[in-house]
Amino acid sequence: MTTRTSAPWTLLGVPSSAGGHTPGMDLAPAAIRAAGLADRLRERGHTVSDAGDVPGFRRRPDPDHLDRQNIAEAARVAGDVAEAVANLLATGALPLVIGGDCTITVGVVAGFRRAGLPAALLYVDGGPDLHTPGTVDYGNMDAMGVAHMLALPESDPVLAGVGGAPPLLRSAEVVSFGDALPDEGDDLERGRLSDLGIPRFSAARIHDDPEAAARSALAAIESAGDRFVVHFDVDVLGHAHLPLANMPNPDAPPWGLAIPEVEVALRTFAASDRFAGIVLTEVNPGNAPDASTLRAYVDLVVAGIG
Repeated sequence: MTTRTSAPWTLLGVPSSAGGHTPGMDLAPAAIRAAGLADRLRERGHTVSDAGDVPGFRRRPDPDHLDRQNIAEAARVAGDVAEAVANLLATGALPLVIGGDCTITVGVVAGFRRAGLPAALLYVDGGPDLHTPGTVDYGNMDAMGVAHMLALPESDPVLAGVGGAPPLLRSAEVVSFGDALPDEGDDLERGRLSDLGIPRFSAARIHDDPEAAARSALAAIESAGDRFVVHFDVDVLGHAHLPLANMPNPDAPPWGLAIPEVEVALRTFAASDRFAGIVLTEVNPGNAPDASTLRAYVDLVVAGIG
């Protein structure tokens, strides 16, 4: 592993909960900024600018699309993100995209493609988001983002086509890190990971040896392409460790990750010379018991990428 040279960070806010099953994530970019993310990175010696927000969307019921709620708005937001990210990359900036729900990562990956800099995807998430319309009860699109980037059968072409001709990614360009899926019995997403040959680093495996798991995941993603983006969904953490996730992991085995486990993973990934940016997703400020919770989240992000 080689270490990347420092590049200027540019924040991009995506105040959208279009893909969620409840509103709230649309408030995250403002809350994370207010908790001091940019200043904390500057204290570490980083150059940080802020490109503002793309137009957002607050989740609302969509009775015309019960199995793919707010699909048109999720795709519209992802398209706006793709354009903004492509513009940032043209300046040589390192994108730090603050969402918002998980579907914004579709736009980030599409933005890299649009800029002529295709990127693999290291998906740090409590679930691999491989559902498709009809397989998740709420019809929330944030459980379907990776499936649409891979253009799996039953994907909606409106979202799958955000980056141009699908698929946006091949399965060989994705690594799944931190899921708390059951290791026994039938599970649709675990089965799809296996069928697609996507490397899987489960929460249980990470608990056994966080540093070794992070190094192995890095080796897998570095072999997938010239650069990679990290998707960081706060629900990869056990809810008792940091109660911010819009869809909390249950506090039961297999446990979500602890803060030190996520720190060592992000630090390992961000040290690579192929690390090309990060997407922060699924923070619902309304779940925070007090302001210190969001500051602890910012501390975690800065410890990982700063």
